[in-house]
Order: sequence, then C-alpha cells, then structure tokens
Amino acid sequence: MAEARRIVVKVGSSSLTTAAGGLDADRVDALVDVLAKARSGGEREIVLVSSGAIAAGLAPLGLARRPKDLARQQAAASVGQGLLVARYTASFARYGVRVGQVLLTTDDTSRRAHYRNAYRTLDQLLSMGAVPVVNENDTVATDEIRFGDNDRLAALVAHLVRADLLVLLSDVDGLYDGDPSRPGASRIEEVRGPEDLTGVEIGSAGKAGVGTGGMVTKVEAARIAAAAGVPVVLTSASRAADALAGRDTGTYFHRTGRRSADRLLWLAHASTPQGSLTLDDGAVHAVVQGRKSLLPAGIAEVDGEFSAGDPVELRDSEGRAVARGLVNFDAKEIPQLLGRSTRELARELGPAYEREVVHRDDLVVLES
Repeated sequence: MAEARRIVVKVGSSSLTTAAGGLDADRVDALVDVLAKARSGGEREIVLVSSGAIAAGLAPLGLARRPKDLARQQAAASVGQGLLVARYTASFARYGVRVGQVLLTTDDTSRRAHYRNAYRTLDQLLSMGAVPVVNENDTVATDEIRFGDNDRLAALVAHLVRADLLVLLSDVDGLYDGDPSRPGASRIEEVRGPEDLTGVEIGSAGKAGVGTGGMVTKVEAARIAAAAGVPVVLTSASRAADALAGRDTGTYFHRTGRRSADRLLWLAHASTPQGSLTLDDGAVHAVVQGRKSLLPAGIAEVDGEFSAGDPVELRDSEGRAVARGLVNFDAKEIPQLLGRSTRELARELGPAYEREVVHRDDLVVLES
C-alpha cells in the first residue's frame, strides 16, 4: 500500500454531503487535504472517483430527499455536478493543484474505441500533474442512476489507468463479519479470496440515505479489482490518510488474479448485452471448457436486436448465461446461419461468412 504510485480513490455521497442533501464543504476539504498530502512531491498520482452529484443537487432544488423518478434525479445531477466539481476545484486550488472533470458512462468502459480514449485522457491529465475527478454521467446515463454503481466504475477505472491500488471510502471503517452496529461484530482485516467471506453478512445500504450503493457494491467492486490484479483497501473516509500511508486500517483485499486484456474485463463487468445466442451442448463445451470461438453450427437460437460489434450473452439450453462476447454479425443475419458450417456458408453466401460468430479473443466465460 505504501509503495503504490498510481492510486484510485473512490468516495461515496454519504462522505461528502449532509443527510438532507447539499455538499459539506468541511468534509470535502478534509478529503482533499489527505489526497493533496498523499501526492505531494509528485511521487504519487491520484485519480478520484467521486459520487455526490445527485445528492449535491437536492438542497439547491428544494428537494427534501433523493427523488425516485428518473427525470428529477437527472435534474438534481445536472445542478449538483457543477457544484461538486466547483467545490473540488476550489479545495485543490489551496494546494496549487488543478482538477480535471471526467464524466463516464458504461459505454465509455464497454466500447473499445471509447475505452482507449478514456485511458488517453486520464493518463494525460495525470502526466500534467492534474487530479482527474471521475463520476458517472448521471444526467444522461439512466442505467447508472438506477443501479448506483460508482463502486464498480472505480474498479474499472483502476484497471483502466493501471493503478497500483484502489481505495474505497465509505461511512464504515471496513468490512465486518456482521452488522457493525451490533455488539460482537468484528472487522475483517484481510480477504485473500472468496472463501474468506463465507457466511459473512454484507449490508446492502449506507447509513446516510443519499447514496444508492452499500457494502454489497463495495465488496463486488473489490472482487472485480482484485481479480484484475489491483489490490483494494476498504475503509472509512475518516481513515483515508491511514490507508494511503499504508497503515493498518479497514479491510485489505489481496490480488486474486493477474491483469487481463482490457476488453475482457469490461466485457465481463461493464458491457450491457444487446441480445443473446442459445448454444447447443457441444458449443457450450467448446466455448466454456475448450475456450474456443463460437461457430454458427453450434447456435440453436438468436434473440434480440443487435449489430455486428455489439456485446451479446451466450446461453446454454436451459437459458443460463455461460459467456459474453462481441458478435461479428447483425441479429437479422444470424437465423440463416444457424446449425451450418462456415465452409457451407462460404460456398453459398461468399467468403465473408467463413468466420466465427464470436471470436475467442472477443469472448469471456462467466463465472458459474
């Protein structure tokens, strides 16, 4: 932890705002104090993934609580995002540090061209000494607003920028083996793998009521990052300095895997399937166990409307998703390919059809 050079820090709404909505300037300044100190001397680079746009917009719009309807959530995000980045800009300016706003949607981590562009932007900001402040583009990204997944976004950003460490800040000082408000609950200091969490009760909501995540999303984000080769510290915002200094705090998630190809991580965790292909038993075995490409001969059914290059789910005969991949044909083309060999298709339809429906390099097997 202490040796990490490039660090992604994620902070939630409850750590930045009041329960009634509106930014808490003292909380923002306290966090910035820690981050600025951690990067002083230029030896460390910090990427800040910050929630809080919707929560910050509540009070200015006269909303007593986070609205349930999408239109007002987007309105609050529109007002709050400007306030949020302005607050960070002013706070970091006390240290002569510039910030750069980067708003992302799922598409920016699930489309290869967008992904590469996002990396270039973030890497350039860091090389110029700025602190990127990343948030979901809540004003237009309806899926992100519904599911409140800035924790997952932080894990994907950590992989995107090739971070050495991901720090997830919450209003709880780590992961506990039960409800931390109950007597007898103990903090879990380290997680080396899924087996360490067997039987652990994980809460689903934060205490402040202004965010949408909870411990469940943080543990899932930690799992994604750790599997991609990025260690994770989960602790409270008040212990951020300890986490960045490498002191014992919160819960430390050890790496459980290596860095994989960028597209495979986003394909598994950030892409939204635009349709599905049902495979026969032989094709399921070839894709899952054999790590082979999907050929038209192994497809029994096609569902959905998608275009070549879109992500699709690959399902077994019982409808279970076994893999996800980028399809090489439009949905309307596939019915004529079902159950047929590529050689036969090439003879009848031309050489463009002598290829895989999903190539193994654009395919990821999902965990069962």
